[in-house]
Amino acid sequence: MKKIIYLMVFAISMISCKKKQNDFVTFSGKITNKNSNSITISNPQLQFNKTIKLDENGAFKDTLNVKEGGFYRLFDGKKSTTLYLKNGADVTMNIDAKDFEKTITFTGEGSKESSFLAKSSLLQQNLFKDKSLFTLPKEKFDTKVASFVNDFNQRIETIKLDSSFVAFQKQNITGLTNYLNKTHAEKSYLVTKLAKGTESPKFVNYENYKGGNTSLDDLKGKYVYIDMWATWCNPCKQEIPFLQKVEKKYHNKNIAFVSISVDNERDYEKWKQMVADKNLSGIQLYAKRDKTFSSAYKVNSIPRFILIDPQGNIVDANAPRPSSPKLIQLFESLKI
Repeated sequence: MKKIIYLMVFAISMISCKKKQNDFVTFSGKITNKNSNSITISNPQLQFNKTIKLDENGAFKDTLNVKEGGFYRLFDGKKSTTLYLKNGADVTMNIDAKDFEKTITFTGEGSKESSFLAKSSLLQQNLFKDKSLFTLPKEKFDTKVASFVNDFNQRIETIKLDSSFVAFQKQNITGLTNYLNKTHAEKSYLVTKLAKGTESPKFVNYENYKGGNTSLDDLKGKYVYIDMWATWCNPCKQEIPFLQKVEKKYHNKNIAFVSISVDNERDYEKWKQMVADKNLSGIQLYAKRDKTFSSAYKVNSIPRFILIDPQGNIVDANAPRPSSPKLIQLFESLKI
């Protein structure tokens, strides 16, 4: 009986001595060569925002009562980084703001996820710094991406990390890999199928605002500068005044300015009204439901500008915008 009582007392004492997890994050550290006198940690989705003051040496310490474990953004006045925080963590961060990405370190209880994020961010930046990445031959591109993914897998499998964090990171690497492969395929298509001098894809019988239908072949003998746009696209509308100036400058020159609306059918009347209200010049066409031309040019975002020569061949499948001085430079080089 005494033995049982002794064991019970021992068990109770062990439980009482067990460290209770804090319901907050202790966050401290130092920012050398600080950009401001404070840092901000936020997560808009969780409606979380807290400013922490730095002392004269850039040191800080505070507690954060985060609503739930997750991703938070830290901003130092010029640059930012992502943290992964859960209540109970005691994280120390150190940075030299002059070389933010390369010097950031996290230590302490619950810091491994943030360290993983910092390393991943640096590696991803280095990957995208390679300007030849999307123009590499397919085999070399695949090798480079595979090396990047293998490094990720090795890092995430050799560190004990929060399970929900791991699941989210695996989704991210899959999404990034899909993006890389898709972008490489599109770039390869642009430099082969849409290379300068190749025959342009054609649009056929697009509705002309002034009446009838117009096809690309109707414009042979002239350069054709095409603006792919829509009434709902603010960046498209911002280019309109610049396009009108260019049209005026090259009036009666050997070039046709064609604007192709890719608006949905429900916005058809809105297109007609905008052409009238803004007194849009040039050849105003409506693509209806036809996506043959836009798909052939891999138009995934608008505005998109295309320049075709008098023979119907591509000059530039992704031509400069009217707001860019490079457009006039291009026209002048072609002696339009």
